[in-house]
Amino acid sequence: MAKSVSERLTSEHVAWLTTVSATGTPQTSPIWFLWNGKDILIYSLESARTRNIRSNPRVSFNFDGNGSGGDIVVIEGDASISDVSPTDEERLLYLEKYKPTMDSYGWTIDDFSKKYKVPVRIAPTKFRYW
Repeated sequence: MAKSVSERLTSEHVAWLTTVSATGTPQTSPIWFLWNGKDILIYSLESARTRNIRSNPRVSFNFDGNGSGGDIVVIEGDASISDVSPTDEERLLYLEKYKPTMDSYGWTIDDFSKKYKVPVRIAPTKFRYW
């Protein structure tokens, strides 16, 4: 993986996740995430996104470019609804990353935890960037 991809996985706050519905329709949504050096952790609503992942684990995780067609990152991978709770360290790092945004939205940690309660892990299988 290129250094620029690794840096973005660490520094970016929003990415785009594309799942595929049972009818084959791609569904893309912005997400918050945490990269642990091996896989990507997101917390999801119980929604079309989680239904899609349960029926088809293939996903695409993307970063926006620089507005002129460069600095694009596409990560293909396999997603799964995690049976294992995120570690204390992962929870702490996630909160460190997103608590300021939660505060700006007027959300408490409890509000977020009740709404976005489904941990999803994405195991990258392919990295593309340009």
